[in-house]
Amino acid sequence: MSALGHYLEEEGIATVAISLIRPQTENTKPPRALWVPFELGRPFGPPSDAASQRRVMLAALRLLERADGPVLIEDFPEDDPRARPDPGWRPPPVPMAGPTLVDRLADEIDALHGAHARWIARRGRTTVGLSGLDMPEIGRYVSAWLSGTAPASPREGYSAILALRFAVDDLKAYCLEAAAGDGAPSSRQLGNWLWNDTAAGAAVIALRALGLASDDDRLKAVLGNFMVPAVRVAMMGLSPG
Repeated sequence: MSALGHYLEEEGIATVAISLIRPQTENTKPPRALWVPFELGRPFGPPSDAASQRRVMLAALRLLERADGPVLIEDFPEDDPRARPDPGWRPPPVPMAGPTLVDRLADEIDALHGAHARWIARRGRTTVGLSGLDMPEIGRYVSAWLSGTAPASPREGYSAILALRFAVDDLKAYCLEAAAGDGAPSSRQLGNWLWNDTAAGAAVIALRALGLASDDDRLKAVLGNFMVPAVRVAMMGLSPG
């Protein structure tokens, strides 16, 4: 994006970028960039906080008024309001018992259905749906992979590995949306709950380990790099990809 910004500027089109990784931006040197202290995937800040997102957008657009340069990197002055933990937040209860991880995962998906339905009723939207599968189907497909034998893709036109990646993205989104509830938990609170306390988190970690141990380079790349966030890999002391 930094290189593209320079090409556009040469054609007389002013540009400004949002930066999430400042050292990378310093190396790539875009014409103008606003660095924000938010987690990856949230360049304008926490979801559903229109006032905060507007402040980020205005700060970025104001860089277009600046005449200094040719490289301008400004820091957004506010911290992420969702970085602070919500002491009143309580995640929905999930089944902790079960003879196998597969059983726990199926029970957990069912137990979170009501909480997720309430999320959709409040927000009017969901990010679940990338895989095109419903949640019980996602649970069964993930569980089939956990057996150690790659199942056939449940979606026409999708490879089995791509279908698994999308299914895992939907599974994580389903759990996090269900867990958010009426409070304002920080991303750290939600992440700790997902990766430390749920069958979904345990299943995704198991899939990552399965991929890393595979002789299939594509499976190793997808499951090793796209299942568990790098920051969580480091926090949990998991084997690097």
